[in-house]
Amino acid sequence: MLDLLSQRLGNIFKKFGNKGRLTEKDIDEALREVRLALLEADVNLKVVKDFIAHVREQAITTEVMQSLSPMQQIVKIVNGELTSILGAEQQKLNHANQSPTTIMLVGLQGSGKTTTSAKLAVHLKNSGHRCLLIAADTHRPAAIEQLVTLGKQINIPVYQEKLPASPVSITKHGLEYAREIAATWVIVDTAGRLQIDEEMMKELIDIKEQLQPTETLLVVDAMTGQTAVNVADEFNKKVDLTGLILTKLDGDARGGAALSIKSVTGVPVKFVGIGEKSDALEPFHPERMASRILGMGDMLTFIEKAEASFDKDKAAKLQKKMETATFDLEDFMEQLQQMKKMGPLNQIMDMIPGLSKISAKVPEGVDDSQVKRIEAIILSMTPEERHNPQIIDGSRRRRIARGSGRTPQDVNQLLNQFRMTQKMFKQMQSGKKISPMSFFR
Repeated sequence: MLDLLSQRLGNIFKKFGNKGRLTEKDIDEALREVRLALLEADVNLKVVKDFIAHVREQAITTEVMQSLSPMQQIVKIVNGELTSILGAEQQKLNHANQSPTTIMLVGLQGSGKTTTSAKLAVHLKNSGHRCLLIAADTHRPAAIEQLVTLGKQINIPVYQEKLPASPVSITKHGLEYAREIAATWVIVDTAGRLQIDEEMMKELIDIKEQLQPTETLLVVDAMTGQTAVNVADEFNKKVDLTGLILTKLDGDARGGAALSIKSVTGVPVKFVGIGEKSDALEPFHPERMASRILGMGDMLTFIEKAEASFDKDKAAKLQKKMETATFDLEDFMEQLQQMKKMGPLNQIMDMIPGLSKISAKVPEGVDDSQVKRIEAIILSMTPEERHNPQIIDGSRRRRIARGSGRTPQDVNQLLNQFRMTQKMFKQMQSGKKISPMSFFR
């Protein structure tokens, strides 16, 4: 997601960062380009105006203007403001004082509520909770059957009743059943409805009064842009939302909804959907998302995914090598197949400092043949070259390119990105502050 915005911002910071000292005119020109980039990413106009005003107010201070590296300071300010409009801090699910904790999912038809119900159940199950899904969508044909099928696939029970049972009675009886089986979390899948449909919204209010959910989460399709923001605002007025789940972020290159929705509605984003698989639902971390938008990677999420995908020994080994900046190209090749288990390679690369800039060039759902091309370059190197890539000169590059069936430019790109990544980890190891501008060189 947000690939176009990330690329635009990177180009802007690189352009003005090369100037060294900046004048107030330079800052205004840079912020004009940032403003256009945000508007092209379909960010809400008021959010953009407030964002630019806040950044400018901080950027034209004497401390920034007279510093040796003013653009670094501005990148830092932009990062902070992006984090702020995304929600500042992660908002976790609230727990009920008495089990079970209930979650009601609401939204438009086609927003992905049913599949999101299953994904959320998987997320909670992986955290050690016992879940029950309640099929309360009595309007969409085959909605109940779909949830039952998903429940069997993920091994989570689904409560259903034969129609014409009402959603309110299904919810009531489902909650009683949850207590019988000692479920700790209950997720209710409701029917999709338009926010302007008064009769359907009344039904939703009735379900909520019966259920008294701890969480009322709106599932919205990020690819609908500002429509998603407007829908969230209207639903919040009717049923008092506690959180949002943005789906299809992996398919939204602009991402304006993610950057606008919290500021406009005041409702925090709690989860994001990043794919079709049952585990493709992630808790939303504003500070991590801001870092990824600016091409700075997201090592915390990367390590969490590694720990979930690798065994403990391999995860510890990988984390140690990253923290001590001792990993080499041979380690990289060894981990490549393991990384595939963590999700699409472009999403994983987007989390790694230095590699995030080329993640957009990696197709979604990368297959074995594409992984083998990267491996072929490394396998065409001698053991010494893999351990000490700095010895690879022009003639060695040409030899490696011939051996791998790639071009010297492909080899050079891999080496450059690898060196940048090593540099970042060495700075992390030494405790030095990583220069924000180093991500735009």
